[in-house]
Amino acid sequence: MTLFAALTAFVFGGMSKETPREQVFYGLKVFAEFLAIGLVLGWILYFIP
Repeated sequence: MTLFAALTAFVFGGMSKETPREQVFYGLKVFAEFLAIGLVLGWILYFIP
């Protein structure tokens, strides 16, 4: 999950923003969002048999 989040954030950051600074911050934001959503869904699905 972490590898997927990192690679996807790298691609999204590189393609979506204009300046390198914006690309880095957007990539970090996407990375954090992927990890947070994945962990939340993991906890929710843990309790569903």
